Amino acid sequence: MSSPHKPAPMGDNPDAPLVERVLAGDKRAFDVLVLKYQRRIERLIARMVRDQALAEDIAQETFLRAYRALHQYRGDAQFYTWLYRIAINTAKKFLLERKRDPLTMLVSQENDDEKDETFRHQNEPISEETPDSVLAARQIAAAVEAGLAALPEDLRQAVTLREIEGLSYEEIATLMNSPIGTVRSRIFRAREAISSRLRPLLEQHSGKRW
Repeated sequence: MSSPHKPAPMGDNPDAPLVERVLAGDKRAFDVLVLKYQRRIERLIARMVRDQALAEDIAQETFLRAYRALHQYRGDAQFYTWLYRIAINTAKKFLLERKRDPLTMLVSQENDDEKDETFRHQNEPISEETPDSVLAARQIAAAVEAGLAALPEDLRQAVTLREIEGLSYEEIATLMNSPIGTVRSRIFRAREAISSRLRPLLEQHSGKRW
């Protein structure tokens, strides 16, 4: 009799061996997957809910749901893409239950930015800091955040997954259950909207030494 679980194909999926071990009964293999993706999942959720404690709770619920549903994973997408989809859906459920506006996609607090190497790398001045350069960097960061907050949910989610999480267009299309052309259009429109907010600031600070 064949096994009730269909193992994820090996292919170029680096997590397939761990998934197969979990399905075979090795719970420690799932702990490895949690350790590998916990920080990325928490960062993704924190940008959606703007509440670090809530983000941690949602991340825990995400991994519980993933563990329970792992037998449904077929390996036709990367494991983290499948996991991200669960995280997004879990976060939406939590937010709706609390009657909060879903997917604001703002960084929760300035202190969280300082802990996040992605934002630190983007916001650090490229030469010696001066009061003007520090102010400009903060203004630009605030404009980006405001631009993200003003986007429709689908555009905000797409551009965040691309620019912050670094997912490919194919992975985002899988996550959002949308054609890749739609994903590209959403990301283009989101970039244009954010750029329109940045343009006056960049013109204001053009010619100044950073």
